[in-house]
Amino acid sequence: MERYEDEWLNMLMRIGGTDVGSLDDSWINVKNPATGEQVDRVPAGSTDDVSRAVDAAGAASAGWKKKTVRERGIILFHAAEKVREQHKELARLLTLEQGKPLREAIDEVRGYANILEFYAGISASQQGEMVRLGTSGDALVVREPLGICGVIIPWNMPVLIMGWKVGPALLAGNTMVLKPASTTPLTNLRLAQILEASGLPPGVLNIVTGQGEIVGEALVKHPGIQKISFTGSCTTGLRIRELATSQLKELTLELGGSDPMIVMDDADIDKAVDGALRGRFYNAGQTCTAVKRLFVHDAIADTFMQKLKQRIEGLKIGNGLEAGVDMGPLNSPVQRERIVQIVDATRDADAGTILTGGGVLNETPYDRGLFYRPTLVADVMPENRLMSEEVFGPVLPVMTVPDLDTAIREANRTRYGLGASVWTTNLHTAKRAFDEVHAGIVWVNRHLTVPPEVPFGGMNESGIGRENGLHALDSYSRTKTLFLGW
Repeated sequence: MERYEDEWLNMLMRIGGTDVGSLDDSWINVKNPATGEQVDRVPAGSTDDVSRAVDAAGAASAGWKKKTVRERGIILFHAAEKVREQHKELARLLTLEQGKPLREAIDEVRGYANILEFYAGISASQQGEMVRLGTSGDALVVREPLGICGVIIPWNMPVLIMGWKVGPALLAGNTMVLKPASTTPLTNLRLAQILEASGLPPGVLNIVTGQGEIVGEALVKHPGIQKISFTGSCTTGLRIRELATSQLKELTLELGGSDPMIVMDDADIDKAVDGALRGRFYNAGQTCTAVKRLFVHDAIADTFMQKLKQRIEGLKIGNGLEAGVDMGPLNSPVQRERIVQIVDATRDADAGTILTGGGVLNETPYDRGLFYRPTLVADVMPENRLMSEEVFGPVLPVMTVPDLDTAIREANRTRYGLGASVWTTNLHTAKRAFDEVHAGIVWVNRHLTVPPEVPFGGMNESGIGRENGLHALDSYSRTKTLFLGW
């Protein structure tokens, strides 16, 4: 692949206002997780680079805030057009650095464009309100931007999640400093270039690449940042909350989950099998809202499991750039090793029955990549780590249940509360699941889908705040009231 080192440096200088000599001499190598080959490299940013980026965002803030919301929306719309024009190139870059099949990368890039179009489309409706107070007077209530927002992007869905954060933050009139994941910064950088080429003024969106413990922590601690929006692990999220709340920063934290999928005896079995297959093995299971725990009514369990096992064994595993690949590699060797340990411990303790998969793919041509076999584990006990922890990979634990009461009780046996789904043809069953399952979003007869119009976020240890929709736009702004006494 063509290398972009000089281009990244020029882009960082143009967007962030950084001088050539200010960047650290060290670099971060970005590797293809399917082959181990180096794709490119990006600068390993420092705390000084974060400060310079915040300064650039501060300098651009007044001019960006003065633009009308329509003007800001037009820039987002033009960027969406350019992304659609370049979606194949962007998707290929995403697959190279992240590993997911090209088909999924294309969907993610198009999803990013869809998000920008949504926020551009609602820009004309963003108006203040007049509150009539009778003899007391009148009040004009408007929303104004928070200021400079710090954004930290994960590696699993870097393009889509960048859209979730950049779209509402920029439309609301904020400037930003964004830190992409160290393993997947390239497509985020390219998307920043497209925004700049679409009319975004220099300094409005600043990218600082680097390690989380250096760049991320400096971003959270910086006194010039008014809001932090983070998507990632619970452990890191709790650390961010501790640092940010001590400075009274606004927070949006999306910290993952252990999403349950409940399949009742009246469900369409084939449709539910399709949902479980995609819901768990899409992006090699590296999705916050992936199906992480499957509860199947015992009346249909044998048929359901037989069909699901057959479908899993038919998945084509390989390099995401190859035709027909259904599942690519994991993105992180650390994450793969954790999955190996949990599955092996389950097998050794007879704490579940591995029906298919279980283990790394280390034969040619997989031996250079971070591949793990898609795995189905039956008869898993609630206290097993597959059920009690978030397993970020292609492993699906299954428990049979005798009724809806048991399914809901077991679904709620978690410290998380991000998403959940119920598969049924009974409206009462669906309503009970919606009312009683602890999750920020509950799907009926589907899983994973999160369009930009719909607020998305969790409860408990799944985080704070909401992405998407008008709710996200509100979270990047605050009200200000003009009271008129006549």
